[in-house]
Amino acid sequence: MNTDTLKNRINQIISQSVIDTFCKKHHIQKLSLFGSILRADFNKDSDIDVLVEFNPEHIPGLISLTKMELELSSILKRQVDLLTSEDLSKYFRQEVLDLALVQYVSKK
Repeated sequence: MNTDTLKNRINQIISQSVIDTFCKKHHIQKLSLFGSILRADFNKDSDIDVLVEFNPEHIPGLISLTKMELELSSILKRQVDLLTSEDLSKYFRQEVLDLALVQYVSKK
């Protein structure tokens, strides 16, 4: 899939301002997309896989992370899987990190 098509797809689902606001609110230093949203097999029933890196001074607990996932699912009106790199299997972690498309990086 070419870059313009991919950017258009992402922009139809979520605006950059929504991403920026969500990340600032939750002390996210970096947010990336991975999985089917980056592939041709993405469809109306696909979930959205989101990889986040938090400010080290604001690492959320499991309950807070789950609330963030539900909040983002509500905003996007589709299921979201919100993960950190530590949540990824060691067997495919590096591949996900290599292929993930960065959407937000904190300016600190």
